Amino acid sequence: MAFKKTNPVLGNRALNRATLDRQLLLRRAPRSAMSVKGAVEHLVGLQAQNVKPPYFALAARLDGFDPEELSTLMASREVARLVTMRSTIHTHTADDCLSLRPLVQGARDRELHQFRKGLAGVDLTRLAALTRELVEEQPRTMKELREALLKEWPDGDPFALSVAARCLLPLVQVTPRGMWGRSGQVTLTTAEHWFGRQSEPVPAPDATVLRYLAAFGPASVKDMQTWCGLTRMREVFERLRPQLVAFQDENGVELFDLPDASRPDADTPAPPRFLPEFDNLLLSHADRSRLVADEHKPSTWRGNQPYCVFLVDGYVGGIWRLTETEERADLTVQAFGKLTRAQRDAVAEEGERMLTVMSSAPAHDIVFGAFNA
Repeated sequence: MAFKKTNPVLGNRALNRATLDRQLLLRRAPRSAMSVKGAVEHLVGLQAQNVKPPYFALAARLDGFDPEELSTLMASREVARLVTMRSTIHTHTADDCLSLRPLVQGARDRELHQFRKGLAGVDLTRLAALTRELVEEQPRTMKELREALLKEWPDGDPFALSVAARCLLPLVQVTPRGMWGRSGQVTLTTAEHWFGRQSEPVPAPDATVLRYLAAFGPASVKDMQTWCGLTRMREVFERLRPQLVAFQDENGVELFDLPDASRPDADTPAPPRFLPEFDNLLLSHADRSRLVADEHKPSTWRGNQPYCVFLVDGYVGGIWRLTETEERADLTVQAFGKLTRAQRDAVAEEGERMLTVMSSAPAHDIVFGAFNA
């Protein structure tokens, strides 16, 4: 009788520690080993729905991080903000802006089907050409772009026209938008115009799968698809199988990984970390139980807006908010459950570090409050 070979099982805590290590959250990366630009590349971009999250994400992951370092990279056009994975804004290196966006373009094209009524009678090829002409002539706000497109298609739906422009072209948010301590409207031009070079041809997804595993693995095919928004990735994993190792989680789901990737012992200590809203750590797996307990998932969101969260022993342990004035910065911490004295002290120490790095206010305080569901 033939027996079916089963893959080694990785328990939930083992998956937690492996993912944290890949995400630079088990141990902060020393600056001698990884630059800010190198971290943005390693993490395959930073979720950037709002301006500040990429800065807080890097502060949690890099030793000695200074927010001005990321701002400098933005000003020098070495990194930029544009729509890529999951139809959301990410901060990417220039190379990734010009290669990842073509990879996920198919998903952006499918997104347009949701707006076909508002785009009835609109020549999408013409819309893309007109949009490119407008934003490469000079960067445009979305309001300016929408008004120009309505002149061409006065019966079109304004929102659908703006979504089509964003889906059809890789539109970069130009600086000063996205820079630390600056302000500015969302103003757009094409990635090709901003970086002064052409986008890459649509790449095979193989290299991106390997990069995803390096930053988020071990992971299933469905995990990868959740991260990038692409479908039918099974055949890519099967093509790569000879280069990968296979495991399974406690539910029997097959997981893939790089052979030489770090998989720390499940008992490896995991220090507290403060993460911003929309951090990719919590958005890049179909099964998030390796990072947040099922009973706490509803508490990490309010409507469609996620809270900022902090990790305790590697898992989401509560939410936090930062209130700042010119004179002081107050960090409010709300744990989902009772913290031990040692955990509370460690969370306070990490909070103190974050405030020192991320706030210029001369005074600050940390307040622990009860979580109200």
